[in-house]
Amino acid sequence: MKKRFVSFLTILGMGAAMFAQEADAAANGAAAAGAIKYLAAAIAVGLACLAGGMAVGKIGAAAMGAMSENPELSGKALPFVGLAEGICLWGMLVGVLILFK
Repeated sequence: MKKRFVSFLTILGMGAAMFAQEADAAANGAAAAGAIKYLAAAIAVGLACLAGGMAVGKIGAAAMGAMSENPELSGKALPFVGLAEGICLWGMLVGVLILFK
């Protein structure tokens, strides 16, 4: 009777250890997925802001050059700068959507 009880406790202990390893692996997988999610959001925002900054620099320089020759063009040139800044906002929106999915 004592051998059966010891065998039962051994099997029960091995089962608990096996489930603990599976839970640990699942927790590590979830942590890796969370880290990839943060990395993807950072890349989305970073690349969008980099591209938006380059676009604003080129469009802004061209708009200022055009307005120095003809001041009436300011109403037509400045909205293009705003459109280029919108690229950064779209990148931030994508980053937020990635984080809260």
